[in-house]
Amino acid sequence: MPISTLHVLPLAALGLLFLPSANPLTPGPSARTSSISAPPVQGAQPDPQIVAQFGLLESPTLQRFIDDKGMQMGRISDRPADVKGFTVVDSPVINAFAAPDGHVYFTRGIMAHFNNEAQFAGVLGHEIGHITARHGQKQQTRSTVASGALLLGSIFSKRVAQIAQPLSQGVGLVFLKYGRDDERESDQLGVKYSSKIGYDAAQMADFFLTLQRNEQASGAGGVPAFLSSHPNSADRYKTVQQLAATQKQQLGKTTLSVNRDKYLRLIEGLPYGEDPRQGFVEGGAFYHPDLKFSFPIPAGWKSQNSPSQFQMGEPGGKAVILLIPAGGSSLDAAAESLSKQLNLQSPQASRTTVNGFPAIAIQGDQVGQDQSGQQGVTARTLTYLIQDGKSIYAMVGLTSPASFDTYAPQFQRTAQGFARLTDASKLNRQPERIRIKTVKTSTTLAAALAANGVPSARREELAILNGMQLTTRLPAGTLFKAVGK
Repeated sequence: MPISTLHVLPLAALGLLFLPSANPLTPGPSARTSSISAPPVQGAQPDPQIVAQFGLLESPTLQRFIDDKGMQMGRISDRPADVKGFTVVDSPVINAFAAPDGHVYFTRGIMAHFNNEAQFAGVLGHEIGHITARHGQKQQTRSTVASGALLLGSIFSKRVAQIAQPLSQGVGLVFLKYGRDDERESDQLGVKYSSKIGYDAAQMADFFLTLQRNEQASGAGGVPAFLSSHPNSADRYKTVQQLAATQKQQLGKTTLSVNRDKYLRLIEGLPYGEDPRQGFVEGGAFYHPDLKFSFPIPAGWKSQNSPSQFQMGEPGGKAVILLIPAGGSSLDAAAESLSKQLNLQSPQASRTTVNGFPAIAIQGDQVGQDQSGQQGVTARTLTYLIQDGKSIYAMVGLTSPASFDTYAPQFQRTAQGFARLTDASKLNRQPERIRIKTVKTSTTLAAALAANGVPSARREELAILNGMQLTTRLPAGTLFKAVGK
């Protein structure tokens, strides 16, 4: 929830991210592989709602890199005119995805986990492959697009996702779920495209191993988004290796570029993990250093932060609280706007204060269609609109009418706990960043990490980040990744 989006994003902007439906269907296999001479569109803008969901990474150097490589690859692809643009978004999640409009997105999380340009190029080719094979358009026409509910990862039940629909739509970034045939075709195209611009495509297979290790280290609940939205198989590593060898042979190349050191120097200083400047959870509370506020999270509830809102969910999926920016130039205007957005029936509003901030509390029933399609009351809400200078925040608590008496006290405690953040240790919190170090004398990765202050509990995490084992020997002069402020 960075300041650039939280301050200016109106509630009305949290609409459903609709995928474009005017694109023609793929005529057939022959048309999918035909070359089209039209160049890709330079400088295409990213989808504003994807930006609202993730935020943009402020790194002109990294953005130039992805633009240059993306346009180079787009020009040699099977459908250059379909490849529209490239954007690095400010998310720690390990993911890359192609939207059906032809725009490719990489998170800073996946950029941090690449260990050379060839790995990046392989994944870039894979995503461009989804575009040029028009997999997204096929998914749309088959109506198999899966839009996220309140939280990516299905933290909330379908019931809560339904009752919070007017507000959950804004975070429902659409991810396309491709079948094995589509994934296999994109792997083939990724190998083809990255090889044609001079990179060793076998490195993409090595990156799959990094992702799998990350998944195993994170446990069942921490599957990297790239793997969850890109189904993996036991033989995928071997298949990509074979495809890369065949492509190298066809190109008549004995060696192709990897560019390890060049890439590592490129990502020096890249934020790693969650950025506390955009808000962080610690000790049962949410803190936002840049916006200078905090509030408690109900005990045991799960939470997720995004540029457009902060979400809290009862683990059984029975209630949700969202902090969002509210539209309107005044509390009264914001209350009227929010009541309409939530389709509240006869809302009751009362003026109050929350730790010195002017506020309005609104209670009302949300009217809409239930799961059986019948019109009626779908949820009950207790919402606090809180004004901090020119900013107005809405703390929206939603649950079913039958559960309202159970959860209303938690809605109230959370909203009334909203307070000015004055703790210097929280206000001055800085993100960790990738730091590129050089081994002075031959040693193991474990020893190199220890010498750079990495605690033992985090060394396996850093080994995965480096795409190595802790026992890997590093010759003198080898670059490797550490993390630091």
